[in-house]
Amino acid sequence: MTQKKWFQGLVAAVLTFTLILLIAKVDFIFQPLATYIGAIAFPMIAAGLLFYITKPLVRLLEKIRFPKWVAILTIFLLLIALVYFVYRFAAPIVQTQYQALVNNIPGITNQLTSIVDYWEENHSALPDQVEESIQNFATTLQSSLQDIPGYLIGFISSLVNFLFTLVLIPFFLFFMLKDGEKLIPFITKFFDKRKGASVKKLMEDLNHTLASFIQGQFIVSVCVGTMLFIGYAIIGLKYAFTLAVIGLVFNVIPFLGPYLAAVPAILVAFFQEPKLAILAAVVMLIAQQIEGNLISPNVMGKALSIHPLTVITLILAAGNIAGFLGLLFVIPFYAVCKTIISHFYHEWVDYRMKKKSSAGIQAD
Repeated sequence: MTQKKWFQGLVAAVLTFTLILLIAKVDFIFQPLATYIGAIAFPMIAAGLLFYITKPLVRLLEKIRFPKWVAILTIFLLLIALVYFVYRFAAPIVQTQYQALVNNIPGITNQLTSIVDYWEENHSALPDQVEESIQNFATTLQSSLQDIPGYLIGFISSLVNFLFTLVLIPFFLFFMLKDGEKLIPFITKFFDKRKGASVKKLMEDLNHTLASFIQGQFIVSVCVGTMLFIGYAIIGLKYAFTLAVIGLVFNVIPFLGPYLAAVPAILVAFFQEPKLAILAAVVMLIAQQIEGNLISPNVMGKALSIHPLTVITLILAAGNIAGFLGLLFVIPFYAVCKTIISHFYHEWVDYRMKKKSSAGIQAD
């Protein structure tokens, strides 16, 4: 019985869960390591994102005979110029429009309350569940407005921690751009020739997967944000720039992001002028159609090959488990896991095929 595959699989599963249980019992041993990883996680991830976004430009500069250090220096100068532009021009616009939007929230709340009162007085035939849902929404909105000072204090605290770790990002980015190509040869030298080739192929596939997702999402989000700003400006929507920035940020979340970004724009448009809500929805729809049919297929192609139903399932699960961060990272995490599993599966198939071929030759 011990030679049966199902028995060996069962033993492997039991040993795996036993190992997990033992690690959980002695988690205090790994606490310093977890603290260290937590401290460098943000600058490492941020630098990694910037690495994949700027790497194509570094390669382009190297192709036109720029020395590597000059290409990297050029990238840093461009990033500094971009930060200055955002600080000098974009940030004040967002701050002004955001402050105006916050100042208008009490008026929007009063309008919403009036609408709810009107419905309660003139639509008594509505089901109790609908009236209760409307009332709960108004109550939740009112309590959320009262909690804004607490949110601001938490935001300021997070901002201070963010600024402390922000200074590490340029250092990580510099060494990634400078020595990133040395990582694969460094790792593969610890393996023999056959395993080294397999590890190299795996890491190249992972690099391609992450590059396709990060670069693609960046370009797509910028294009969508630009289209939204132009559309909102054309229809005369207030806070057009701020709402376009919100759309750009939320578009990073695959599939559900565009719909989440549409909610604040439609609400602001409705309370500015009800017919504007329809126009704002049309602008969002046009932008998403252009993105879905023209930009994404040409920018990202079929590099990830993830079914839309899988995307929805992953996002819903990750949102409940890890909140907003889960929404951001679940798709690339799934793509990386899929790439790893696919690589080892093909390795196993190739091994079986070679074994069968070898057995057939020996039989002949």
